[in-house]
Amino acid sequence: MSEQQWELADEDATRAFGARLAEALDGGLVVYLRGELGAGKTSFARAMLTALGVGERIKSPTYSLVEGYQAHGRPAWHLDLYRIADPGELEWLGLDALSDPAALILVEWPERGRGALPAPDLELELAYEGSGRSARLRPRTPRGERVLARLR
Repeated sequence: MSEQQWELADEDATRAFGARLAEALDGGLVVYLRGELGAGKTSFARAMLTALGVGERIKSPTYSLVEGYQAHGRPAWHLDLYRIADPGELEWLGLDALSDPAALILVEWPERGRGALPAPDLELELAYEGSGRSARLRPRTPRGERVLARLR
């Protein structure tokens, strides 16, 4: 499966890229968001959720670990696992709701939930690149490959 990379000049470009990926969706999707602190993972997730019609305030799940929304009538989940030390800590969150194939699931710091999360359809890696950022998308399933093809 092929990957693609984009150069993002600033935070506005990161948000625009999130909105663009939202437009490429045709159903549920699991996206692992990777990158250093401050690389734009939460900004990207907020932009996707806003583009998908979430009208309420989109909170960072840094302290709650998970926030749920309705996006065009479908469930959407935003997880931030930065504060998780062991995947076993996720048992009390009720993550069985994440098995809905129609849901959009955005996971920051997915490596901290290894074994307790659904497998990704796409992996997005955000990195600092000069004064901007780069975004690398790697499809991991045929569904992820289809979304990436529509994004091109």
